[in-house]
Amino acid sequence: MKLEDIDNAVLLQRQKYLENSYIELDKRLELLKKVQESIEDNEKEILEALKLDLGKPTYESQLSEILFVQNEIRSIKKNLKKWMRKKKVKTPLIHFPAKSYIQPEAYGSILIISPWNYPFQLLFSPLIGAIAAGNRVVLKPSEISSNTSRVIKKIITENFETEFITCVEGGVEETTRLLNNRFDYIFYTGNGHVGRIIMEKAAKNLTPVTLELGGKSPTFVFGDSNLDLVAKRIVSGKFFNAGQTCIAPDYVLVQENKYEELVDKLKIYIDKFYGKDPLKSKDYGRIINSSHFERLLKLISEDKVLYGGKHSVEEKYISPTIVSVEGEDTCMEEEIFGPILPVLKMTNLKSAIDYVTEREKPLAMYIFSNEKKVRDSILKRVSAGGVTINDTLMHITNEHLPFGGVGESGMGAYHGRNSFDLFSHQKSIFNASTALDLPAKYPPYFGKFRLVKWLLRFFG
Repeated sequence: MKLEDIDNAVLLQRQKYLENSYIELDKRLELLKKVQESIEDNEKEILEALKLDLGKPTYESQLSEILFVQNEIRSIKKNLKKWMRKKKVKTPLIHFPAKSYIQPEAYGSILIISPWNYPFQLLFSPLIGAIAAGNRVVLKPSEISSNTSRVIKKIITENFETEFITCVEGGVEETTRLLNNRFDYIFYTGNGHVGRIIMEKAAKNLTPVTLELGGKSPTFVFGDSNLDLVAKRIVSGKFFNAGQTCIAPDYVLVQENKYEELVDKLKIYIDKFYGKDPLKSKDYGRIINSSHFERLLKLISEDKVLYGGKHSVEEKYISPTIVSVEGEDTCMEEEIFGPILPVLKMTNLKSAIDYVTEREKPLAMYIFSNEKKVRDSILKRVSAGGVTINDTLMHITNEHLPFGGVGESGMGAYHGRNSFDLFSHQKSIFNASTALDLPAKYPPYFGKFRLVKWLLRFFG
């Protein structure tokens, strides 16, 4: 798409919104159904693209990309009529017989920019929320996951009118051109560096934004716990998508008397899940590109490797790797976003909590403990976008839980009803009565304040 065509596409959506801002329920349901059907029709191509981009096993792609989105569409279609209704709220008695209510309304034209690690899910999940709320949408898939981007462009072009949904492929130049246009809302998933650029661009038009970023998501292993199950679930969550998950357990904090046993069990489950040579496993993915591959290799110090560390440049493969680290090691400076799991031995729970709170707030946090006192101590002191207790990744799978970050890990939350609310302006409406007209509201004001104060006290 030429740069001027990007401007024209954005302008078209804005004009259509201004001409007819309200999209009826039937049209929203029609668009959602079309998204659902287009995914079904192109499922094979989507899976192939994900395999080419990330080496994703079909099971992982089905589960985390396609079924995730399809289930959310079904839920939204089922509840949308109810969500769109105006909500009556209380009106102070002093205003009787006036009425007050809240009416969700679309923002207008929305820009959604997605990342490469879950290139289908993280574009379509916010898309269906934006559609449900009655918005028109411009999609910008990641150019890094180029094969998936092409399939998405094909799906959108073949199935949707530009005035409702359009897709812009490209890199920095195209994204910058999009951001130079005016949108009514911007939704971005990615890293903090780009997030700051987007906020700066959005500020020119006071455009609201949602930023789904990342961070170093800690995993606490303290108190009474089944270490066999703990290891099983940490390995499952960490090495899903070869560790390229924004809410993957980034590192483990374990009390020192359980350190060796936990490490041993982590090794056992890596072997169980992926075999002695994960390079041959059909259930283990690859690193997205050479740049990220080289970045990850620099985080592995051979003298710190407890297990794994094997790699192949040609395959862009890094085996599931466990490393022993201290607080200031290189791999603890930024989000790893790959199949490297640092394990830190901690003397006590307080030192572990202090270690996390001294750093930026993470997108996710995991607590493995059967002791309520331990869980409560962590929950009260550590802020995180979302939390799963005694498992990993699971909080993202519940559509009734809002998903989003806090502080450096982002702002705004979506999924299910929360997606509808995120992409809707909650318009407050006060419907005054013409039957009564209190003279105390109007000048001259002399002698009226005492009456107003009394009315507010007893009828407010």
